[in-house]
Amino acid sequence: MIQVQFFARYREALGRDSEQLEWDASWQQVDDLRLRLLERGAEWAVLGEQNLMCARNQELCSLDEPLADGDEVAFFPTVTGG
Repeated sequence: MIQVQFFARYREALGRDSEQLEWDASWQQVDDLRLRLLERGAEWAVLGEQNLMCARNQELCSLDEPLADGDEVAFFPTVTGG
């Protein structure tokens, strides 16, 4: 099982803050999970943004981070401040 969290405007665009997905052994990296979510359709295109940030088990990571059953993955946009 993978727990997926969505934050900020990703949460708003997707209409959910989290979901659990059954583990798929073909997911070797965080990006494999992201690509599977992108296949869901138009509203999921927000996860295709170039500046997307992600975390695995509450630690910032890149999309090529290894993924394992039981992990928690979070997707969030970059944050800017002034």
